[in-house]
Amino acid sequence: MGRRGAGTPFLLQLSLLLLLQLGGTLGCASVTVSPPVVPLGSAVTASCTIQRELCPGLEQGRVPISWVLDNKPVAGSQRQGPGGTEVSSLTLPRFNHTQARLFCCVEWNGTKQRVGMAEIRAGYPPAKPLNLSCVLNLDDYGLTCQWQQGTNSHLPTSFVLKYMGSRAQAVTGCMPRGGHSHCTVPRQLLQLYRQMDIWVSATNALGTTESEHLLIDPMDVAKLDPPTLQSIQSIPFQTDCIALAWDVARGTKHMDLQCELRYRAPEDPAWALVSGIIGQAGTAQRCGFLFGTQYSFQMRCRRSSASALGSWSEWSPSRNYTTHEKAPTGKLDAWWGAQPAGAGGQLEVQLRWKAPRQREANGRVLGYRVTLSPRRSGRDPPTVCNTTRTQCNFSVPAGTSKVCLSAYNAVGESAPTEVILLERTGQPLSGLRAVPGGERSLWVHWEAPLAPVTAYVLEWQRVAAEPGHCSGCWQMERDGAATTALIQDGIEPFQRYNISVYPLYEGTVGVPAHTTAYSQQKAPSHAPKLHLKRISKSEAELCWEPLPVEVQNGFITSYTIFWASSITSMASATVSPSLSSFAIRGLKPSTLYKVHIMASTAAGSTNGTSLTLVTTVLDDSELQFLFLSLGLVFVGLMVLLICLQKNERMKEQLWPSVPDPANSSLGKWVPAALPQEPLQSLAAREPGPAAISTVTVLEGEPGKQPGKEPPALSAAPPALPRPYVRQEGPGEPVQYARVGAAGYRGQRLLPEPAPRFYENLRGRGDGGGGGGGEWAFLEEPPATFPLLQGLRIGGAEELHECRAD
Repeated sequence: MGRRGAGTPFLLQLSLLLLLQLGGTLGCASVTVSPPVVPLGSAVTASCTIQRELCPGLEQGRVPISWVLDNKPVAGSQRQGPGGTEVSSLTLPRFNHTQARLFCCVEWNGTKQRVGMAEIRAGYPPAKPLNLSCVLNLDDYGLTCQWQQGTNSHLPTSFVLKYMGSRAQAVTGCMPRGGHSHCTVPRQLLQLYRQMDIWVSATNALGTTESEHLLIDPMDVAKLDPPTLQSIQSIPFQTDCIALAWDVARGTKHMDLQCELRYRAPEDPAWALVSGIIGQAGTAQRCGFLFGTQYSFQMRCRRSSASALGSWSEWSPSRNYTTHEKAPTGKLDAWWGAQPAGAGGQLEVQLRWKAPRQREANGRVLGYRVTLSPRRSGRDPPTVCNTTRTQCNFSVPAGTSKVCLSAYNAVGESAPTEVILLERTGQPLSGLRAVPGGERSLWVHWEAPLAPVTAYVLEWQRVAAEPGHCSGCWQMERDGAATTALIQDGIEPFQRYNISVYPLYEGTVGVPAHTTAYSQQKAPSHAPKLHLKRISKSEAELCWEPLPVEVQNGFITSYTIFWASSITSMASATVSPSLSSFAIRGLKPSTLYKVHIMASTAAGSTNGTSLTLVTTVLDDSELQFLFLSLGLVFVGLMVLLICLQKNERMKEQLWPSVPDPANSSLGKWVPAALPQEPLQSLAAREPGPAAISTVTVLEGEPGKQPGKEPPALSAAPPALPRPYVRQEGPGEPVQYARVGAAGYRGQRLLPEPAPRFYENLRGRGDGGGGGGGEWAFLEEPPATFPLLQGLRIGGAEELHECRAD
């Protein structure tokens, strides 16, 4: 028993789960909605009744009921119903959904469970069907009608085509399939050659509406097969009339028909329509055609007794026909330019003209002829130009005042047009301006001059980097009272045009007035490229090349310069389009800036690439002063070094020369054992110049001349003398020297020229070679030899005396 009781809740849960999976709601509740379909925005009332005995597993006591509208909770009111039922009511005051599901829920095991559901739909009554029309097919005589559905009602709507015949009883004709808006009434339901009342009925849950009624005879709306054009010819010859022969389709030969003819030339924008052609078959005539022009002809028919609602047949296949030609007629619009051709008395003429219109050409123009005079009595005047183009350059004798221009085709030649070569000295126009007339046209306006004008000539050329010439970019306004003209030939958007207007007076041509214009503008294709011209610590001068006219795409209204650094916000300045440079002032020294330029027209702007620049620490003047100061200091130092290098006295004062005894020549002659001499006390010495205490005089070799190199040594060199000089006294310089007959040898302190030899001549007091036992010096010791200076100062007598012993 315990196991059975434990399995009961599980079975209840499983049954409830199956009910939810199969139907989505439990069968123990009933939900009613009144009404289930309502006009959009109306109130909706619903109720949910719970029968406890049909909902196993519900707890005893009051069962809470809740509502959910498309997953959105809504509040209702609950009460106790008859027979132990629980009833909840709900009112939606404004239902704004076109379709929604309303669920009734109860609490079961702590969760909400759906026990009932109702679907609510909202929309509008059906809209009135429009534009009902019917066509009778003569193949099976079925009547096919079509219409247009009205606005969407958001509700399922059915359409039925109904009709009422002579029996005065509405009959269902057909119902469309697949949501289409057309259907066909079979032949057995129709009454041919009688009036029928036909309409469309639309029905949905909120009501029914009908279209306008159509009263027709099915035969009046029969779709006939198109007729056939048999032949086309001109009648009579050299006129502008043609005759057409046509025939009806086989199934319509027993009907009285009403037909229409239409035709057009290739350059015509629309068809010309000829109506009121009556008859089963036959011919039709029409006049007013141009000569030498190809036309396309088409024809269609319907029953003559058909009302305005009767259906026309399709247009017949096109048939082309070219009318015959005749000689061109009318005058040609011509314009000229003339200038002297230099030597020879010739005049160079540039003549341009407009091709005649088709109405005046009367066929295909084969060429143009320019002569100096018109044709008289069958005599052909001299021809200066014969061309197939609409311009010609030629030379005429000086003084020629006019030429004659004519066009010709295969049939004949037009009457000559006299072109008077007038001088351009008349009064010019004033107030000339041009405005866009469209994407590919320009309106030109001017003020009428005081003098009467016979015509105006307008010229225009596209402005480009490479100049060109458009021979057809001109036109003539024959109305002398006109103050406006529309030019269209060769006009393209985003291109600049120079426009000139010439007034033609009686006997002269006015000086031209000029203006420029765009038919349409846009932003420039790109902005100019910035270049740095000059920079300092607080200012940067920029420059740029003006944009080529091909990429301007409009009139440049301004240039805008933008600059910013990492520590300053964006700044800008607007520059006139006539300038090509700009100086940015107030910059911070040694700072990196990014600069770019924007080019603007009336239709937009384009930014250029960014230029990075760094301001200097100093200005140019400050840099020049700094470099000049450094240069002066450097020059001063160089001068001081040169002076120190050249001035020996200053050099001795700043860098005194101290000989090194260890490296002297005399140091090599010192004997190993020196005789001891008694030392003198410091007090015994008297202050004074340094004196030489001991001098060793060496005898030169016999026969050697002073200043000459000694001969090569023999195998047994003579014994070397042992020189020794000693200077006593503390703090006094010690000097060494070797004095011999061969001259003076000492230590060189600086790389100076070698000193002269000072000879010690015996027996010659005058520098000669006489004897007398006396030593004599030829000249005073130079001051640059401190050793000899010391000998002179402190020991001249001693040197002499020493030599006498």
